[in-house]
Amino acid sequence: MGKIDLHNILFLDIETVPLYEDFGQVPEEEKYFFAEKTAYQRKDEITAEAFYERAGIWAEFGKIICLSVGYFTPANKRKEFRLKSFIGEEKKLLVVFKDLIEIHFSRPQNLLCGHNAKEFDFPYIARRMLIHRISLPQKLQLFNKKPWEIPHLDTLHLWRFGDYKHYTSLKLMAHVLGIPSPKDDIEGSQVAQVYYHEKNIKRIKAYCEKDVVTVAQLFLSLTNEPLLKDNQIIFSDTN
Repeated sequence: MGKIDLHNILFLDIETVPLYEDFGQVPEEEKYFFAEKTAYQRKDEITAEAFYERAGIWAEFGKIICLSVGYFTPANKRKEFRLKSFIGEEKKLLVVFKDLIEIHFSRPQNLLCGHNAKEFDFPYIARRMLIHRISLPQKLQLFNKKPWEIPHLDTLHLWRFGDYKHYTSLKLMAHVLGIPSPKDDIEGSQVAQVYYHEKNIKRIKAYCEKDVVTVAQLFLSLTNEPLLKDNQIIFSDTN
């Protein structure tokens, strides 16, 4: 871990919402598939309609509305962590994100890093790309690769230390490691409300970027590196 160059890592986080604002807008065939997909979680106690507010967690029934990334500036500059966000129509933001990876983070030593990203962010991005018929960048092509060949880091997996039954939220992990919590505005469960009812994508972007900062801080903590100070973090609005 200590041998990984921070400048080779692209930290990221995504925010997702259901494809439709409410269940009534969902095409009939998709309603059937959603009910079938969620039957185990819902049991007989909750209807598919009542459960639809959670649809954003599945790439088949949700979409990405914000994808934020962060990276450390080159070693010859003052240590800064710069953020950039992609928002707007999903296909366009995915294409721009793909371009970023292929132009700036395509070398063998480059890695993608997120929290619980191996089980959520990375596969979600890949699935939504394929749904939009966007060819996957090399960093998301995992077929036939051995575990040590996959260019992904996950702060949750690093914290597990091989205990794959263990789950620790970003908020809890930040708390126990003494990192200021990023959850000072909205929670993940409120993103769809803010997106569809408040129409406030800037608020969601700010929330997403703070999560990216926290992922980077977690990685620094896990590698015994000094944490970032506020004046070292360059949010996208100030680029």
